[in-house]
Order: sequence, then structure tokens, then C-alpha cells
Amino acid sequence: MPNEKASAGALGAAAQKELVARFAVDDLVRRGLLRAGMKLGLGTGSTAMPAVRRIAELMQEGVLAGIRAVPTSFQTTIACEDLGIPAYSMNAREIGGSLDLAIDGADEATPEGYLIKGGGAALLLEKIVAYNAARFVIVADSSKAVAHLGTSFALPVEVIPEARVSVAAALARLGATAVLREGIRKAGPVVTDNGNLILDCTWAPRADGSSPVNPAEMEDTVNAIVGVVENGLFTKNPPIIYVARADGTVESRT
Repeated sequence: MPNEKASAGALGAAAQKELVARFAVDDLVRRGLLRAGMKLGLGTGSTAMPAVRRIAELMQEGVLAGIRAVPTSFQTTIACEDLGIPAYSMNAREIGGSLDLAIDGADEATPEGYLIKGGGAALLLEKIVAYNAARFVIVADSSKAVAHLGTSFALPVEVIPEARVSVAAALARLGATAVLREGIRKAGPVVTDNGNLILDCTWAPRADGSSPVNPAEMEDTVNAIVGVVENGLFTKNPPIIYVARADGTVESRT
């Protein structure tokens, strides 16, 4: 789909996130992909939150009555509580383990629709939600659109605490440098909503500019390491991706 003009002027990252989130939600409603009564996965992070707020506005207006939401983190659960969005577990009888649509942000997205997610350490539930949704939608600012994955933004790998060292060694054998994620305004490592740790992994860029990582293969390879809970490569449910640009346009990739 060609770019669509949404606003004018040079926009910074924060303004792009607000723009793309609201534009995407409204466009999904216009296209009939987001409707009243749906089971809806709601993502985590600075781009997903404006989308959650826009959905709440449309619910208050009666456009999206009967939404049943599954939040992907404590952050999103609290936002749903504050905004009056009914929140459920994936296991709830009203959800039954599957969703009609999931909307989330991404840390990186390639032209093929491969993603890195997990900058907010919520990758496990984000992937459960995304992979059990009939349709998956990503909203992103222009900085998240990249040619390939793994060399710039680190791939998060959620690990059982006791497996931290063994998993880091296995990742090194795959060519990655793995660093334990440290907390901000907290002493010690980041602890996920599930009580696990995060290893952030990067690969050295290749001299010819090609990708050092095959995302689809690497997703399965990393998950096969004993002690890994999940990793932030998303390759198995190709998303619709909305990308905001600094000139105020929004590109929709399908």
C-alpha cells in the first residue's frame, strides 16, 4: 500500500509514535480489521501505549464496544485498568487461547516483516499473544525500519536464572555477544514479569553488509538451547506493519 499523508511537518520519534499508533488503529477500524466484540491482544512499550489509549477512546465512543483485551505485560495491564479496558488472561474462558487481532510495537522490522521485540522485557507474553492471533499488527516509528536484524538493536533472550552462564556460552558459539541486561533505577539485573533474566545479544556486522543472522532459522536455534525460555525474534506470523515517517506520512506494509 502506498504512503498515506497523516500530518505535516518534520516529526521526532515521540510524535511519530503517537501518529502511527492512532493512524493504525483508525485505519484498522476503517478496513474492518478491528471491530466491536473482538478478542484483542494489546502490546507493550512506547509505541503500543498510544494505540491502547486510542482504542480506549473508541470504546468510550461506542465504536469498539465489547472488546476483550489480553495485555502483554504489567505495564499494559495497569493501562487497561486505568483506561477502563476489560483485561483477560489468554487462559480465560472468554478468550479460549486465541485472539482475533494483536497490536504491538517493535524494536526493529525488516522489509520481509521479520521483527526484533523485547526491548521492554515483555517478549514472552508478547510472542504468546502474537502467535495466537489471527492477525498481527505492528506500529513503529521510522527508526525501527531496518535492512536486517541482530547487529544494531540487541536480540533479547529470556533465560532461566540458573542457565545464565550456560546459555551465554551457547549464544557465543552462534557468533553472538551476550550481555546480561541491568536494571535502570534498580540494583542488579532486569527481572522479567515471569521471574527470569534477559541476555541481550548482538552479532558483528559483515564486511559485505549482508545480514549475519537468518531470523527464521535463528529463532528456532536459540529456542532449542536448554535454559532459554523465549527470544525476541518474531518470524512466524507475518504482520501488517505501519511505519511513521518524519514528514508526517504513514506507510502500511502487508
